[in-house]
Amino acid sequence: MTHWAQLLHFYQPPTQTHEILVRVANESYRPLLRVLAKHPNARIAVNIQGVLTQLLQEHGQGDIIESLTRLADRGIIEFVGSGKYHPILPLIPSERRAVSIAETNETNGAAFGDTWKPRGFFPPEMCFAPEITPEIARAGHDWFIMSGVGCPGAWPVDCVYRVQAGSGSLAVLFRDDVRSNKISFRRTNPEDFIHDLQGVGGSGDAYVVTAMDAETFGHHIAGWETEFLDETLGLLTHQGRRGAHRVQMAFPSTVVDQFPEGPVIQPLPSSWSTSEQDIENGDPYPLWKSPGNELHALQWQYVDHCLNLERVARSHATTSEARTYATIASERLEPALHSCQFWWASRRPMWDFTMVHRGLMLLSEVALNAAHAIAVGTAPEAVKQENSWRVAAANELRFAIEKELVGSVRP
Repeated sequence: MTHWAQLLHFYQPPTQTHEILVRVANESYRPLLRVLAKHPNARIAVNIQGVLTQLLQEHGQGDIIESLTRLADRGIIEFVGSGKYHPILPLIPSERRAVSIAETNETNGAAFGDTWKPRGFFPPEMCFAPEITPEIARAGHDWFIMSGVGCPGAWPVDCVYRVQAGSGSLAVLFRDDVRSNKISFRRTNPEDFIHDLQGVGGSGDAYVVTAMDAETFGHHIAGWETEFLDETLGLLTHQGRRGAHRVQMAFPSTVVDQFPEGPVIQPLPSSWSTSEQDIENGDPYPLWKSPGNELHALQWQYVDHCLNLERVARSHATTSEARTYATIASERLEPALHSCQFWWASRRPMWDFTMVHRGLMLLSEVALNAAHAIAVGTAPEAVKQENSWRVAAANELRFAIEKELVGSVRP
């Protein structure tokens, strides 16, 4: 029997407009959740970023939160943790990773109540590096998912590999990139997909993990939630009634529990948009920090200045006014690290200078408030002078980024 574990990734950036959010909710989220509610045999892992949970609540789309909660109550979905504002975890400091993961648990725990008990973890964009595993484990997760391109050995279908995480280890589930992309880009149909799954593992038990954006269904591909997902779930139900049971859905957590442990391995740094050629070229995160992308280089230099300014502001916030502005800088920092600003600057082929600039403005608020906190605080004069130089360097970088955006042309 083949156990099919499917994960859906729900996400919108903190800079998303009300109009687009409502459009995605109507085109994708509501129709998709109605399909899942029809099929008690469905078993779907759901990663919903804390920022999207918050946006849905703030923009009058709270019925989607209620629908997800009901599906979790019925045992149709299991929730999976992540970083609240969708940061690229390998590219930010350990401290920021821990904060981001904790904030997702806080936001989603308040929204989903007792149904929020994630065992698994979805690194945003499936961006993996070995250094992110300790924070994942410390937050209470026992498995995580990553792209199959990062699998360093034999492809697992009958065991679950482990990855070192501090003094312990985590189970790792590798996304079947080929099968996932067939769904994501409408290159399969329900009958062919199930027939393909039936052949995995020969006559023994095996598993397949697929994952894609939830917005694939209905927003990216109109009607795909009915044409593919509804039909596929219906075929699985019909198969079960005939006593075949060659394929059944399973939560990723069930796969981890039911299949034997494999050896501890060291996956390759990668993302779900990374190719084998990218890995060979030393470019594991090509859409977010590519060595040949000058705009990426400027963006991450600016991020480094913001991180340092916020850290110093927090360390020396010993007066009331300094604490006020240091707190503002810290609160702005998490959304300012969201991944979309880098994705839209990748030119592979994504390009939208407005979305890049929105991210830049969030980062600028961090720099501005942190700089003011340092100036009015009790930091030694040498620290204040050093940070005035840092602010000047950050301003030069901001102007350089804006110059790049003003003079840019669409690829």
